[in-house]
Amino acid sequence: MSRNGVVVVAAGKGSRMGAPESKQYLQLQGKPILVHTLEIFERTPEIEAVVLVTGSEDIGRCITYVEKYGLTKVVAVASGGEERQHSVRIGLERLPEGIEVVAVHDGVRPFVTEAKIAECLHKAHEAGGAVLAVPVKDTIKVVDDSGRIDSTPDRKSLWAVQTPQAFRLGLLRQAHELAVRDGFIGTDDAMLVERTGHSVYIVEGDYTNIKITTPDDMLLAQRLLERTQMGEDEPS
Repeated sequence: MSRNGVVVVAAGKGSRMGAPESKQYLQLQGKPILVHTLEIFERTPEIEAVVLVTGSEDIGRCITYVEKYGLTKVVAVASGGEERQHSVRIGLERLPEGIEVVAVHDGVRPFVTEAKIAECLHKAHEAGGAVLAVPVKDTIKVVDDSGRIDSTPDRKSLWAVQTPQAFRLGLLRQAHELAVRDGFIGTDDAMLVERTGHSVYIVEGDYTNIKITTPDDMLLAQRLLERTQMGEDEPS
């Protein structure tokens, strides 16, 4: 088995939530969303090290969370960069020696399962890069600046990508170095790896692996957590 780590990115402000507090620190049943996320990796046997990247002003409280909730796998709490991409790169540099495969995960996705994390890591170890994703349910339109529909992609080939996204560590570092050299900012780590010419593969995820970014997401998250605690898998 490969030695695996994860970089959890939690440096965003989350203005769409409309709350004075950053979204990752909002309480979900008495515990910050970020802590729920970190606890998943604490429970996942395939993960040996967690690097948490957050805003410089939040370093202190994150260290407090690590101690309070017994998050023993967190090996570093680092201050993030201007863009998410920069924060990931900082996190990669804080991983312990010997890590072979690294996952990158959003701090506000607290409903990924241990099984899906393991599946994604296994595929990355085998193929170099893998991301969790789900088939798109809605018809997607490409729209121009005037609001006119330009084209309709075949829905069968469209997947909504989630996190974690997992890669061989050397490959992801190479992808980030290439992006720095070219001054390129991507929307996710898979996009950076794709630019190197290396293939990235899909691992089918769960629709419940939501990213909490809006008040509606928060309401859904509360329901999901309640149902998870009752031993059920899907919201009704």
